[in-house]
Amino acid sequence: MSNFKTANYNQDTMIVVNFLDQIEQDRFAYTLHYLIDEEIDLSAFHEHYKNASVGRKAYDPAVMLKIILYAYYKGVKSSRDIQWSCEHNIMFKALSCDSVPHWTGIAKFISGYQDAIESVFEQVLLSCDQRDLIGHELIAIDGCKMSSDASKEYSGTLDELGQKRDKIKRQMRACMEEHKQLDKRKAREKERKEQLEQKRDTLRKEFKKIDDFLKTAEPRMGKAKQQKEVKSNITDNESAKITTSKGTIQGFNGIAAVDKKHQIIVDAQAFGEASEHHTLQPIIESIRQRYRTLGIGSDLHGGRTVVTADTGFSNDENNRYLKDNKVNAYVPDLKFRERDKYFANQKKKYGKRHQDTKKNQREVIPVSEFTFNEKRKTCRCPAGNEMGLYHERTLKSGAKKYVFEGKLTDCRVCPLKDDCMRNPSSANHRKGHGRQVHFTVDQHKTATAWMKKRVDSRQGKVIYGHRMSVVEPVFANIGTQKQLNRFSLRGKKKVQGQWQLYCLVHNIEKIMNYGT
Repeated sequence: MSNFKTANYNQDTMIVVNFLDQIEQDRFAYTLHYLIDEEIDLSAFHEHYKNASVGRKAYDPAVMLKIILYAYYKGVKSSRDIQWSCEHNIMFKALSCDSVPHWTGIAKFISGYQDAIESVFEQVLLSCDQRDLIGHELIAIDGCKMSSDASKEYSGTLDELGQKRDKIKRQMRACMEEHKQLDKRKAREKERKEQLEQKRDTLRKEFKKIDDFLKTAEPRMGKAKQQKEVKSNITDNESAKITTSKGTIQGFNGIAAVDKKHQIIVDAQAFGEASEHHTLQPIIESIRQRYRTLGIGSDLHGGRTVVTADTGFSNDENNRYLKDNKVNAYVPDLKFRERDKYFANQKKKYGKRHQDTKKNQREVIPVSEFTFNEKRKTCRCPAGNEMGLYHERTLKSGAKKYVFEGKLTDCRVCPLKDDCMRNPSSANHRKGHGRQVHFTVDQHKTATAWMKKRVDSRQGKVIYGHRMSVVEPVFANIGTQKQLNRFSLRGKKKVQGQWQLYCLVHNIEKIMNYGT
């Protein structure tokens, strides 16, 4: 017959737990604990507290910072989940010394101390440099587009939002009319009347939200040369409607500048615009200022440190800035692969990279099939017909742009019309247009020509080949391992603080793995 020990669950016991012993068992927690207690000055947080003589005692910023960064390291994003972890998880109990901050205080800490978070980011960066984790040889810059706490349904120009408001007003009027009609009927329509009342209340709230915004809002202008109005957003007007490979989102673009040696993030900023063109100069200037303040590295202007960025950062203005300031940069244009003989047959073999960008456009004879004579300023189409010079102008970069248009009488009877024109039927109209093509000619003195020469060189191809292996693993670590798939805050400053917190986790993890 079996004989077992009795298991009595209805009994008390005392378990002795030393918090420091628990912290030492977790490498990241120990690194985080050591850095905050021994190396990082948190006086920037102390300025926000005014409870020296009145009010209750606040939680130590060191404790708050430890539990938040450790939560982000573990993929815990919600303030409520962080509070729950402090109640039930032994490692959170050890880092917080068995205190349980309320989730509202945790949320306020994350969203309310951006300047202090910036100070911690710089101090951790200095610690990385002191441990020889920053090589100062190559910096790769790229962006990670993510949704924010704002709905894209409430985006649009002021005119579009006004039309949406008027549409809601008409829907409210229709609800009222139907409600009046139901009043004349029997009581069996009571359920439908309640549904209409709920719908009208919802529409009234949406109407008020849009109406209040339009009363005080001004058109939001883009940063392009044309200064066109861009879409505003009622929920978070500092966010932007951004098109990504996974669809259109309402959010921010988190830009990170990463050093090559150990993939340390040397600068992290959030921008609420879809285009990346205007972000390159602020990022480089921010790195220069931070290096100068911390006394690390060399000046990027005229220095040896290589700066690389992908095609989204390339335009004439940025190339001129890089050339004038002697930045050792390699930023390719959109067509740099087409000039590389090793990628000559890539489209034929694999097809276009983005198949759905222009679904409704027909494939036509490419511009490369047209014969352009720069000296005579003439152009012949594939059928051998002379085309007229429709437009000629000098771009801001100094390059020349020539636009040619085929004669309508030639295009109308051309046997290649169906293959050459996107809308062949337009050639039959009296006021139609023939096929148009344009050519941009660099005079080999512009900043764009200077950058093309650098990128197309053998050394440029080797250097730029390192960009993806430097910055993309960083986004994979933050997005996949740390599970940051959207920003939970509103406003550029708050989102940038949250982005820097995640970048802090990444840098501390590098200290854990490669530092002393």
